[in-house]
Amino acid sequence: MPGDGMSDWLGETDTRLWRVLIHYVEQAQARRDWSKVRRIAVDETSARRGHRSVTNVLDCDGAGLLLMIEGRSSEALGSFAQALREHGGDPAQIQAIAMDMSPAYLKGAVEHFPAAQIVFDKFHVMLLAGQALDTVRRELQHDGAALKGSLWSLRGNVWNLSAERQKQRRDLCAQYTKLGRAMTLRETLQAIYASPDQLTAQSQLQWWCGWAVRSRLEPFRTLAKTVRQHWEGILAYFDTGLTSAAIEAVNGIIQLAKRMARGFKNFVYFRTAAYLRAARLKFDLPVIN
Repeated sequence: MPGDGMSDWLGETDTRLWRVLIHYVEQAQARRDWSKVRRIAVDETSARRGHRSVTNVLDCDGAGLLLMIEGRSSEALGSFAQALREHGGDPAQIQAIAMDMSPAYLKGAVEHFPAAQIVFDKFHVMLLAGQALDTVRRELQHDGAALKGSLWSLRGNVWNLSAERQKQRRDLCAQYTKLGRAMTLRETLQAIYASPDQLTAQSQLQWWCGWAVRSRLEPFRTLAKTVRQHWEGILAYFDTGLTSAAIEAVNGIIQLAKRMARGFKNFVYFRTAAYLRAARLKFDLPVIN
């Protein structure tokens, strides 16, 4: 329930309700022990309109949301390193960090967690592949291809499409060979992520990058360059299996809370709601007999 709705129901000011909530949430957050945190995921979500972002840090092994920090600079990870010490941990204990290919996050990870393995998970790589395919689609449409109404048939995985949309995808890829090449590149890259081990994946990715460069599709040539530039982090996924899927789920919970509250007055309110819903806090509340 939004704060103002609870305020009306209880006959109390929303400011006082938020003070009580913030007190107990911050108290529970301060007591958390992070000494056993080993693998984390880092991602951003929007705080409010205007694309103002916050950085969320999640424990990949079950402790939920650890920290929310304003902005998405490299210092966001510096703030987490400091918070880790305050919660009984040490930056040296972090073994792996799942993230997107943000230069800011990469810089922060290298500076503050030099012993951690950087992992660029498959969801971010496949997102880039989907964007490359979409660029090819838009270029074809601009050149006069009859692709109106095909957007959702060409996006995503084929097994999530209705039979009608699957047929539309097949027909369009057969009709426009450029689109067919782009779709095959995307789906082949996805198939590589089913590789049984890192060595197999490495060989297949090398082959795929060569094919993408020779494809005469500039968006996929650019993607191949990106893959090669982030080679070690991409291969690390096959070794660790680490993804940011859990943090994407947490971001969804946080955004739902934001929509229910029709936005929050300030960052502290937003962070408090996020910790309440996603940090798995243990509260020490007063009991009235």
